[in-house]
Amino acid sequence: MASCTRDLSLYRELAPENAVLMHENKRYVRSGAFRAIFEHDPESVLRTLAKGFGDGFSLPQEKSSACFDAIRLVHPNAEIISAIMRAIYSNSAIRCEYESLSSGTTKRELVPHAIINNGHRWHVRAYDRKSKEFRDFVCTRFKHVELLEAEPKKNELADMDTAWNTLCELQLVPHPRLSHSKAIEMDYGMTKGTLELEVRAALANYVLRQWNVDCTDNATLTGDEYQLYLKNKNSLVDLIDFSITPGQQLN
Repeated sequence: MASCTRDLSLYRELAPENAVLMHENKRYVRSGAFRAIFEHDPESVLRTLAKGFGDGFSLPQEKSSACFDAIRLVHPNAEIISAIMRAIYSNSAIRCEYESLSSGTTKRELVPHAIINNGHRWHVRAYDRKSKEFRDFVCTRFKHVELLEAEPKKNELADMDTAWNTLCELQLVPHPRLSHSKAIEMDYGMTKGTLELEVRAALANYVLRQWNVDCTDNATLTGDEYQLYLKNKNSLVDLIDFSITPGQQLN
């Protein structure tokens, strides 16, 4: 407690307009005049939130000369991510401007409950008051985010997101056209030639697309990029939206 008090006092000296003390609960909250005084890479922040805090989060990290991660082409905006995370943790709705491929710029009211990396980019899982259903929204397409004071309705909360709360099992096997499937079994740590993966139904289509899993009924995709096949598709058709998965146009 003593260390925390010193840290808060020092922060108030560095940024006196950033935090306001709420006397009724003795908590500091972000003020409307908040301006960040420490810089954080949004990707690092999101990865740390996803994996849990650890040593060195706020310290400059020296890049390795021998270990390299995948190149990222899409980078979320720190202010947008910050606003959405505040809404999630305070159980609030947001009013925002969102750029959609189908509708262009639209104004929406959303009730977000999670931020997810789908393998290529970060998106928000939220209840959309315009369509009256739970949908995914790409983080980099938000232009403006404003928190709303009114509490969300019960049907807008995460507990009512059926696809999010439903778990399904993906049974992935080496693609049948491969002559030497042992290498694929070793790549994915398969047991008896099968990788059983439990995922949320709302995220399953992203997993299948990210790993180029052949989702046709009879494993008809022939490209070298298709090394995996979804063995149990028939039992998942009522749970998963296969519209963006490899081979869906062939079925």
